[in-house]
Amino acid sequence: MAVIEAINISDKRGVIKHPVPSAELRIDHGIVGDAHAGKWHRQISLLAQESIDKMTALGVDGLDPGKFAENITTKGISLHTLPVGTRLYLGPCLTEVTQIGKECHQHCEIFRRIGMCIMPKEGIFVKVLSEGTIRPGDEIRIAEGSEES
Repeated sequence: MAVIEAINISDKRGVIKHPVPSAELRIDHGIVGDAHAGKWHRQISLLAQESIDKMTALGVDGLDPGKFAENITTKGISLHTLPVGTRLYLGPCLTEVTQIGKECHQHCEIFRRIGMCIMPKEGIFVKVLSEGTIRPGDEIRIAEGSEES
């Protein structure tokens, strides 16, 4: 079963996010209280713990949730293989994948240390289609009718 491992927010852009015990998701907004929320296609970022583990295996220590500025750290789902348009339930909330990866304009501390970062290739972005509250441990599932690659 795929689950939410951690929920992370920040009050300004360009900084590491910190874990929170729950988050309110709002349609056409994202996570209430997060600096990246707003009416655009990258409302919430997700990164799999399995992707983070790849960086740990390369010798990067201290990769706690939020270090890659991801809003949601997941476990048990290969996020970067989901096609754009896939609908995912994050707990009770329906979201839609809008982008896989992103160009890294200002390299993060991890990139500067080892010359690479996993978020630009394996992080994904979603927009919120139905509102609600999510918590670590909530199930993640692909909505019926969504295509998995």
